[in-house]
Amino acid sequence: MSEPETGHNTEKETLKSAQTEQANNKPFAVLGIAVLGVVYGDIGTSPIYALRETFAGKHPIPVDTENVLGVLSLIFWSLILIISLKYMMFVLRADNRGEGGIFALLALLRPNVHQERRNRRWLILLGILGASMLYGGAMVTPAISVLSAVEGLQVAAPSLGKFVIPITVGILWSLFAVQRHGTARVGAIFGPLTLIWFVVLAILGVRGIMMQPQVLLAINPGYAVSYFMNNGLNGYYALYGVFLVTTGGEALYADLGHFGRIPIRRVWFAVVLPSLLLNYFGQGALLISNPYENLHSFFHLAPGWALYPLIVLAAAATCIASQAVITGVYSLTSQAIQLDLMPRFRVQQTSAEVRGQIYMPGINSMLMIAAISLVLLFQTSGNLAAAYGVAVNSTMAITTVLAFRVARERGGWAFSPSLAFLLFFLTIDLGYLGANLMTIPQGGWLPLVIGAVLFSVMTTWRRGSIIATQLVSKTTTDLKTFVGRMSAESISRVAGVAVFFTGQLEHVPLALQQFVHRTGVLHETVILTTVIIEPVPKVYPSERIEIIRHDAGFIRLVLHYGYMQGTNIPSDLAMCTEHGLPINLATVNYFVGHINFLADRKQQGMASWRDSLFARMAANTEDATASYQLPQAQTMTVGLTIGI
Repeated sequence: MSEPETGHNTEKETLKSAQTEQANNKPFAVLGIAVLGVVYGDIGTSPIYALRETFAGKHPIPVDTENVLGVLSLIFWSLILIISLKYMMFVLRADNRGEGGIFALLALLRPNVHQERRNRRWLILLGILGASMLYGGAMVTPAISVLSAVEGLQVAAPSLGKFVIPITVGILWSLFAVQRHGTARVGAIFGPLTLIWFVVLAILGVRGIMMQPQVLLAINPGYAVSYFMNNGLNGYYALYGVFLVTTGGEALYADLGHFGRIPIRRVWFAVVLPSLLLNYFGQGALLISNPYENLHSFFHLAPGWALYPLIVLAAAATCIASQAVITGVYSLTSQAIQLDLMPRFRVQQTSAEVRGQIYMPGINSMLMIAAISLVLLFQTSGNLAAAYGVAVNSTMAITTVLAFRVARERGGWAFSPSLAFLLFFLTIDLGYLGANLMTIPQGGWLPLVIGAVLFSVMTTWRRGSIIATQLVSKTTTDLKTFVGRMSAESISRVAGVAVFFTGQLEHVPLALQQFVHRTGVLHETVILTTVIIEPVPKVYPSERIEIIRHDAGFIRLVLHYGYMQGTNIPSDLAMCTEHGLPINLATVNYFVGHINFLADRKQQGMASWRDSLFARMAANTEDATASYQLPQAQTMTVGLTIGI
């Protein structure tokens, strides 16, 4: 592990949110199509399997008119209350400089402020748990989406059923294989294809509704009440299928920073919500007309001649949904690294124009192995559905709690309305979560295991990093003492500029102390560089650089970044010229401290297994040379060993 160069998030107040929608001058039609392709791919593919799982899943219920109307009523009000009201009207307001997602919520709560308090530590752990479960859902999404689309072949020709798994695996492998090329060119066709997909959803829905127009009565919530009265506990268990219609809600919140809340809201109410409701109601009408076709009611909505084209379109739509999830995981991991919740992974920039378009080889391989393994393990999308809801539902419930705290601490909400928000939506979230937890024996255990593993990884890395920083601080000296010691020992100075990295503004880095101790010389100009990740998604260039000059040729350089931004030290050093610090980048020497941690029980650290886990992660983390984009020919690593 490199010597801790990155300081913890400062306690500065978050700047006022940058309203993306005000800055975006694109025509709404163009922007709306882009929103469709990026934001709504996940929730847009739920009609393929959601209604099927409700009636023919792990807890099947009889297919009759009353039950169909009851389920449609539950679907209607779930989309209205959870997505339209909770996310569109409330959660999207909780942006951090225009960015959304669970880490944005966590950053808004400034978890490092008074982190010694129990409730503050509880907030941090809750946010980490939500992110961990989000990873679990991200691993399931490509598998269930693509597999559910390819299963349409069984409807077109039952004899093709044996090819479903091989074709699904092939599509998934191809999808992950192209990630290293970047998504800029492919993304250009995402929006139009997704628009076609939603138009087809609506047309198929209208075709179905014409068979049984009475399904429109399901907007009456009384049918939902009757559903529970008629089906009892088994009807409650089947709610895990109904919940699948809302999967994608967290994704649209995480994509807030790409487009802003206004375009996301408009597209939802103008295109997505009507198309989804029409399709669900059309499937319901088909079930009333022919209850024996409930296994794949989505594909049965299409006329025979359109079945194969629909399968191809569904496969393309699920690939788009999976693509959005994959790139979302890259972004989530990048944010976790910046917030010091994960070790550094290798990051490749795939676009010269857009800094946020990145590729992580290690994360991509992990997702590919997970998705293909899930397909081979569970075999059908129905089996995977049991694992899907638990992960997404858990994250939604945690989002509700964090949004409540944001409303109280940052939004200025009075206690009564904020408590009403919490109780109302948490009741809905926990109601669905109870049904989803009933699927644990059938596969719901999977995201729980994934979440537990990632929760352990992130909390161990965070705690280990804090302990490591404390240990390092005990062996370092302040700058004034160090300069005085150099003068007393008559340390020779050589021409040139040396850049050292430290996470502590008041102390010199261990790498500097070790370098002087081993060589007995030091450069004429020494730049002590500290990278600080602010609790905001982005820091503007005008706020990036802070320079403090000291005696004896020492300079403090503080670089501020948002947690969604990558670091590029040479680029920022070049900008220092504007601040009166001319630097010839070709002659700069970079010195990176690398610490080897040993799990040593003599230290008061964590549990022994966590000490060992942290030491192993630290040994395999990406070197700061790549993370900070330092030129290898000008970089030297100075190592030392510390017990933890």
